[in-house]
Amino acid sequence: MKLLVINAGSSSVKYQLYDMTDESVLAKGLVERIGMDSSILTHKPTGKEEVTEVSEILEHTTAIRKVLDKLIDKECGVLASVDEIQAVGHRVVHGGEVFKGSALVTGEVKSEIRRLFDLAPLHNPPAVLGITAAEKNMPGVPQVVAFDTAFHQTMEEKVFLYPIPKVLYKKHHVRRYGAHGTSHEYVSKVAAEYLDRPLEDLKIITCHIGNGGSLTAVKGGVSMDTSMGLTPLEGLMMGTRSGDLDPAVVTFVMNKEELSLSEVNSMLNKHSGLLAISGSSSDMRDITDGMAEGDPNATLAFEMYEYRLRKYIGSYAAAMDGVDVIVFTAGIGENSAVVREKVCENLTYLGVEVDPELNKIRSGEPRRISTPNSKVEVLVIPTNEELMIARDTYRIVQENQ
Repeated sequence: MKLLVINAGSSSVKYQLYDMTDESVLAKGLVERIGMDSSILTHKPTGKEEVTEVSEILEHTTAIRKVLDKLIDKECGVLASVDEIQAVGHRVVHGGEVFKGSALVTGEVKSEIRRLFDLAPLHNPPAVLGITAAEKNMPGVPQVVAFDTAFHQTMEEKVFLYPIPKVLYKKHHVRRYGAHGTSHEYVSKVAAEYLDRPLEDLKIITCHIGNGGSLTAVKGGVSMDTSMGLTPLEGLMMGTRSGDLDPAVVTFVMNKEELSLSEVNSMLNKHSGLLAISGSSSDMRDITDGMAEGDPNATLAFEMYEYRLRKYIGSYAAAMDGVDVIVFTAGIGENSAVVREKVCENLTYLGVEVDPELNKIRSGEPRRISTPNSKVEVLVIPTNEELMIARDTYRIVQENQ
């Protein structure tokens, strides 16, 4: 089966085409600046040269059509016909409490995703645009949605509820939902396979850290706790997000600076985190470069980031009564040796011991960076959310044939 995985944003569409006989990627690409007359389509067929096209793409239906045109193009295509695509998988950020796993798209499913717009106003509306665009371009082809929140639906009530009036949960569904679930699920499964140990027997802390970041306590293969909350703002200090802070900071700053709700929301989501403390960048590469050059602000930003990350690891070890494996993944987790080094050298109380030379290696493959004497396995595992979506799409379509 050949299937297309789509990740639609408000002005972009990322895509990967899979052949599920061997889970190989036939082509992948990105459409950017949708809604403009200078939209950019970057298409990379496996084994062929990358192709870039600039044209007017005013909405998602046109964007998907242009993607399909590239997939069947005589020069840069990988398919003889669009009819070869037998299913489409979509990433959707928020599934609320209804979706505990991926689902076949129906009218009812789309209505439920729309109902959740309030909980993910930046992410769920574009996802519906992507679904609708795919349906228009490929009528009759099964569509499947995979939710970032679904993996975390195993959390217990004592974990996901906030200690605020419970009527807010009953009326408005205010609770912890988490995010990056597809990534956390993927790397925890790969960790068990890499170590050749049953996933059911492992206590794993997965660290998905990029410009956004979250940690998950995975016990016996299920999410027990995760750092992001009602929204992706809670938890770790991130590139431009504040992460955890005293809720009273919001009303205090609004009052003192006479900020509107949208202004303070923008401050916490777009102007905080590494960017705010360093005063120069939200990119960890710039932060570590600045730290090496003696920039005190970059050093402080790094130290705050590492400290908060390490605190969450410690809290999840306590929550699970121990930890067998710590996994680093995503942009910073996979590529920043200095972040991994500093975090792990302060986890000696858990018996963590990292090999400095192994930690420096960048292979693009799952690998161990802990020493043979380490009581906790420390792994670096490249995440692959698209493959997880492809696998779920394939399984669900097979089950519904």
